[in-house]
Amino acid sequence: MDKAKVFIDAGFLSKVSNHFGAGYYLRYNLVSFAKSLTGAENIVFKGLNFYNAPPHQSNPPTENERKRKENYDEFMDKLDKYDCVTIKQGRCRKLRTNSGWKYEQKGVDTLLTMDLMKLAMNDEKINTIILIASDTDFVPIVKHLRSIGMKVILYTYYERDRKSKFSTSNYLLQSVDYYKLLTKEHFDKCPLIDDPE
Repeated sequence: MDKAKVFIDAGFLSKVSNHFGAGYYLRYNLVSFAKSLTGAENIVFKGLNFYNAPPHQSNPPTENERKRKENYDEFMDKLDKYDCVTIKQGRCRKLRTNSGWKYEQKGVDTLLTMDLMKLAMNDEKINTIILIASDTDFVPIVKHLRSIGMKVILYTYYERDRKSKFSTSNYLLQSVDYYKLLTKEHFDKCPLIDDPE
């Protein structure tokens, strides 16, 4: 039976959750979510790699920034208690734009790509990757993984409306073995459980 690790770009998944929650983040158990995807593919779950960045903090932080960091730390502490989870963190950059402030994660995609490369070089008996992302930066490593016989399944979300904030390049879609669109049901069937399994 195939064995898989799930690699999640947290910024992207958070954006999808907020979309399905109509402006509110859905509450769900992330580990159960990852396991349900491997189960749906009839693949043995061998771990979850989660890539995120802490919220921006001014010096000194505003009350809102401080609260967001507290919530972030609480979530990451709970997630870190799962033995099957590996967490890597980049940083958050604040940029001034014509329409106000913009926040973007830095280093997260690089960390994810590095771990995929390590997986390709090590004999961990993992033959399948489930990638939750939308960035074309992952195409070179996806192509490499497939060239050495690993299967890559993409779970993503996009809309065909040109004004949509969700778009996934055909370049990424065509680079994987196959892809599936995330739905609200993927989240709904994994209710939030506070204590690790």
